[in-house]
Amino acid sequence: MSSMSPAESEGLSATATAGPHRIARSISATWWYTVSALMVFQFMVVLIWFGVQSSTDATPAALAIVGVGGLLWCASCVALLLQYRHRDDTAGAVAGWRGIIVPLAVSAAVGVGAGLASGLWIIGALPLVQALMLLNWPRGVRLRLVIVAMALMTGAMFVDLRMTDTADEATARNWWMLGFFSILLPAMTVTSLWWWDVLATLDRARAAESRLGATQERLRVATDVHDLQGHHLQVIALQLELSERLLEKDPDAALDQIRLARASVAEARQGTRDLAMRFRGVPLRDEIANAVDLLRAAGTTADAEVDPDSDHAPASVLGPIIRETTTNALRHGGGKWAHLSLTRDESRWRYEIANDSASDTTPSSDGSGLEGISRRVAEVGGSAQVHRGKHEFSIVVLVPSETTAGEKR
Repeated sequence: MSSMSPAESEGLSATATAGPHRIARSISATWWYTVSALMVFQFMVVLIWFGVQSSTDATPAALAIVGVGGLLWCASCVALLLQYRHRDDTAGAVAGWRGIIVPLAVSAAVGVGAGLASGLWIIGALPLVQALMLLNWPRGVRLRLVIVAMALMTGAMFVDLRMTDTADEATARNWWMLGFFSILLPAMTVTSLWWWDVLATLDRARAAESRLGATQERLRVATDVHDLQGHHLQVIALQLELSERLLEKDPDAALDQIRLARASVAEARQGTRDLAMRFRGVPLRDEIANAVDLLRAAGTTADAEVDPDSDHAPASVLGPIIRETTTNALRHGGGKWAHLSLTRDESRWRYEIANDSASDTTPSSDGSGLEGISRRVAEVGGSAQVHRGKHEFSIVVLVPSETTAGEKR
């Protein structure tokens, strides 16, 4: 666990706030992979439309309508996907209808135009069916909808087959390919969106876990402080009250009670110091493990290298530094990767944390964190080095193996 000094509590609070945003950024690549896969599959369907139209000797005007309509259909689906990315599970399918009405209208118009130009029901129905798959449907409704959509596309395919001459082998192959991809597209779309929903839910859970861990730590510290201080304050209040009553009748007894109250104050102060030292006395191996867990909970790929003899390192000096630098990486780092190490370097201990730089590499206006690290290290005869690169930020701390940090505190 970590000590909860005011500066560290502020940093942890900022971390808990920034965590969900960083996690959201960390899954952006997955989201765009999902969109790209759907759009590639959908564009393949448009190309198959062209193949089928070419095999039926369609006019240039019909080919132009199908081609331009297919591109407009893909663009409208991208707009619906962007709307879907920020979906609310509790909202209905038509929530935020201003953002979906135009893409739905475009898809419906493309379906009517391409269907009339090609004379095919399956081409006319698919654009609107696909657009409906991209709405924010509840899970049960979405499953029933995709089953109905696949049945509808299957029926449209067989109706078109009965009205079209597919005696030619190439034409028949194009038709079956059109039917297969048209029927599969709604199912693939719903499956991809379901996978995205699962991933987004996991990331929200991971962010909640990070916030919950910080909250539980604060609650535990607050409970210990309350129990300790509450007990001593109650005793001190009773002793002072008794001394007040005895002041006129028995001044010596009143003076004894005042002395006891002073002793209780000293006990409370010592108990508070002991409580603080108990949190600071966490082994450095556990401190670094906690730091790695916190970074990973925020969506950062983190790893660590710890010397087997790290229990002999000055924990009173390096413990707060590990917590401060972890907070610094969470607040100001790029959030993609971080590496921590604690190794023995001759007669010194070497602690280093390196992480990627954020897109905005301008140093923070308040350098209190780094200044505090330098000051803390200088008190024990060590040194701290800060390296700012274009894509990497690192802090290297060198501390003598034997320190008197405990005495200086």
